[in-house]
Amino acid sequence: MSGIHSGVRGVPEVAVPQSSPARRLWTAVEPLHALVYFAPETAAAARAVGLPSWWMGYFAGRAAPLGAVGPAPVAAMFHVFAPAMVARSLPDAWAYASPEAVLEARTEAVRAALDRTLPAGSGRSLARLAELLEHAVAGCGFEGRPLAAAWARVPRPADPALRVWLAATVLREHRGDGHVLAAVHAGLGGLDTTLTHVATGDVPLAAVQDNRGWTEAEWEESRRRLTERGVLDGEGRLTEAGGALRRRLEEDTDRLAASPLAALGVEGTEEAIRLAVPLSRHLVDSGALPVPNPMGAPRP
Repeated sequence: MSGIHSGVRGVPEVAVPQSSPARRLWTAVEPLHALVYFAPETAAAARAVGLPSWWMGYFAGRAAPLGAVGPAPVAAMFHVFAPAMVARSLPDAWAYASPEAVLEARTEAVRAALDRTLPAGSGRSLARLAELLEHAVAGCGFEGRPLAAAWARVPRPADPALRVWLAATVLREHRGDGHVLAAVHAGLGGLDTTLTHVATGDVPLAAVQDNRGWTEAEWEESRRRLTERGVLDGEGRLTEAGGALRRRLEEDTDRLAASPLAALGVEGTEEAIRLAVPLSRHLVDSGALPVPNPMGAPRP
């Protein structure tokens, strides 16, 4: 795509300090959730329950706790996907399988994927991490956060690894809902948010351009809009003002994700990070979670 670069040059102020506790917790825990998007068990479970495409499995699986929801609210909540792409999967997915069946199949697939990918002998760490993350979830506020609120109502499983995954899912959707709020507050639509993310260098253009559903014309219109606003320069890189905007967006996202950390306290947060990092690194190092990835999640 012309005029859009996958990296950033000369804008060091984009970086958000990794010392932010909210960001450190997300970095530590995100791979434990994100396995669901890359595990073959997830795709197989979606096919087994009757969903004919990977993307239908993605949209239906992530939205299942909301019930038989249509494309407009899902596009609004997910934010970075083109509404037309969402509409190719929803509401048609619910004619193949109910939300309850999709959620059950997805959960069982995650259980199998975790059993396959997590290191042997991690049971004690998982049990304690589950307690900590569930305590963090209990501290979440869900005002304006429909996706996190829906996942928080999913019954807690007995298996420790699956408990970790579910709690990590609620926390990441809580953070994600907050990120959408922060982006909207900054005047960024879904594609605008994606373009500024690509321009930070944290996410390769190739990782998102082909799987977000926007047309070439929509990419170019977003680039033009951001250039006229002074967020991007003529080569698609962040300007000084654009770097500052992106930094504020990330800082606001961290601030809006602070309530689970307040529930954990400093010691609980540090313990959760200490327990999660080796597990997440194992997933990355074993190839279960690719880095880079569309979420911009690094190796912790």
